[in-house]
Amino acid sequence: MVHEQHQAIFKAGSRTYYHSSRFFPKEIRDEVFILYGFVRVADNFVDALPQNPEGFYEFCRLYRRAAAGHPADDPIIDSFAALQQRKQFDPQWTEAFLLSMEMDLHTSQYETLDETLKYIYGSAETIGLYMAAVMELPQQARQYAALLGRAMQYINFIRDIDEDNRLRRRYLPLEGTELPDLDERTARRYPEEFCRYIRREIRRYYQWQQQAEIGYSFIPKSCRIPIQTASDMYKWTADTIYRQPLTVFSKKIKPSKPRVISRFLSNFLRG
Repeated sequence: MVHEQHQAIFKAGSRTYYHSSRFFPKEIRDEVFILYGFVRVADNFVDALPQNPEGFYEFCRLYRRAAAGHPADDPIIDSFAALQQRKQFDPQWTEAFLLSMEMDLHTSQYETLDETLKYIYGSAETIGLYMAAVMELPQQARQYAALLGRAMQYINFIRDIDEDNRLRRRYLPLEGTELPDLDERTARRYPEEFCRYIRREIRRYYQWQQQAEIGYSFIPKSCRIPIQTASDMYKWTADTIYRQPLTVFSKKIKPSKPRVISRFLSNFLRG
């Protein structure tokens, strides 16, 4: 089944959000799986070692063909194009998303926060906009949905510093720090400066997260609790790294499935 394929792709790429998304009502859950199947496949082309630019550009071509009303004969692309039409996604969101994925083929470092935020708009804020449209939230909810996507992406950047180093990427800007890079050897040579920098960036995340949570009031309970659960797990990740920033080099900080389920139940009981 198509949904099984989407589910497998989603589960392989985003454990925290996948386990949280399983608590959506079935109709919403299926559409979330379609959305994340599409964005994960696109992301996989540019994150592969070696990268697959030919596959990525063919994926883009087939998406644009499907969006124009000509089936791509690809269940991931065609189901997303149908979802885009059904939920009235702005096609510019998808173009922005694909542009950020293309940036991963050519750009390895971001020197300023503005540069990083330009990338984040396409790679993460658009996901928040898609989700708001899937849940049919009012227009005024969209700014908060985009901000939640930004906050989650920023914690991913912090959590994945070591992995991104191996890919020769740096999404976090080094403005306001004396660190020349985020290499483990540098961090261990200057542990106080590294920890100060990481905690500062996590506080930036906390600020965005707090602002994004204002938007919870627009989300019906059946959808709000899965969103809040995923958000809480990103905060748990942030809190864990904040206490010991150097742990980003020893393991990938991710909540376990039992932790996600426990948080969901707690949020559900609190309403």
